[in-house]
Amino acid sequence: MKIKYFLVVICLMVSQIVCAQTDTLKISFQQAERTFLENNLGLIAERFHVAAVRALIDQAKLWDNPTLATDQNLYDNTHTFFNHAHGNGEIYAVLSQVFLTAGKRGKEIRMARDQASLEEAQFRVLMRNLHYNLQLDFAQLATLNEQAKVFRYEMTAGDSLVKAIENAYKTDKTKEKDVIRLKALLFSVENDQVDNSSQINNLEAELKSLLRTKSTVFILPLVKVIPTEETEFNIPELIRKAQQNRADFQAAQYTVDYAADNLAYQKSLAIPNVTVGVDYDRINSYAPNYLGLQIGLPLPVFNRNQGNIKSARYNLESQQNQVKDNELRLENGVIATVQQYQLSKALLVNKHLEFNEQYDRLFKTLLVNYKSGKTGLTDFVDFFDSYKDTKLKILQQQFNLQKAIADVNYTVGTTVVK
Repeated sequence: MKIKYFLVVICLMVSQIVCAQTDTLKISFQQAERTFLENNLGLIAERFHVAAVRALIDQAKLWDNPTLATDQNLYDNTHTFFNHAHGNGEIYAVLSQVFLTAGKRGKEIRMARDQASLEEAQFRVLMRNLHYNLQLDFAQLATLNEQAKVFRYEMTAGDSLVKAIENAYKTDKTKEKDVIRLKALLFSVENDQVDNSSQINNLEAELKSLLRTKSTVFILPLVKVIPTEETEFNIPELIRKAQQNRADFQAAQYTVDYAADNLAYQKSLAIPNVTVGVDYDRINSYAPNYLGLQIGLPLPVFNRNQGNIKSARYNLESQQNQVKDNELRLENGVIATVQQYQLSKALLVNKHLEFNEQYDRLFKTLLVNYKSGKTGLTDFVDFFDSYKDTKLKILQQQFNLQKAIADVNYTVGTTVVK
């Protein structure tokens, strides 16, 4: 009785493990997109980094702390340490404050704001790149799953065919070459199936990391083969949208702003700061309890910050030219991705889907004809190979269209094609 109970428990545990490992998450890209924005650890970590940089703006607004210094007698002719009794001993104290000139503090605040804007743009660049990778992985995984169906279909049909011919081979020895040829054909398909499964596993792992899902879940992407909505492209409008939405383009402009503010700041450093203070001297001055005013500033005789000013000016010119180059690249990128999308969509039209269905029906017909002897081995093997190649090319065209959609949205910086 105990053994039976133990076996029942083991069976239940195994069934639970199998069920846990075969949980399927059917998800559209819109759902994956929301999950990605909410759960991705890389984005969460980068948000904290942006907050840390923005805190430096408040730091730049703070004044420098005043300085307090003192000088007292340590040992005198009375052979006593720190002797201040009965009016003896010297006490000297200075309280001073540095005052920044030439608007240095305001320039430091502007530079901190430029840096914060740049970090926020870099965060959006990261989000844009991860979003693009998510869209590509999503489309590629859907394509690989469809390719796996082709391999399974051919393997199932081929296995049943080999079994039938092996039975015929028992009575007809001339069927030996057919058996060997078909087994070799299935071996080739099996290798393709293994490679396909390996790619699926890699993409599953990457998507689980992006979406932060359980490791036991199998993600099944739901992808529209062809966009249901027609999209009209206004190239000048798309270029304008890209300039407004592309974080990398804006980051380059923020870099120019930072370089311009840094040049102004470096010029201001050539103007010396002023130190103002009051000092108190108990008995060491010409009069007891002396109270004086101190004003000090470095004399810009040798170092007027010439090197840093020159470096900042060259850096500004470099960043300005980089922005012009980015503008040209952005325009060319928008035009190229739109053209590629239109080409990919033109190749994958409804007649391709009809041809796909016709090809499946023809495969079933040839399979029956070969079993009945109406089709020879050579013709069947040629069609068997061409069927797989054609089906994979159609699926590749579908993926190319999905990639073209991702490229258009990535280049413009927002969803243009759904």
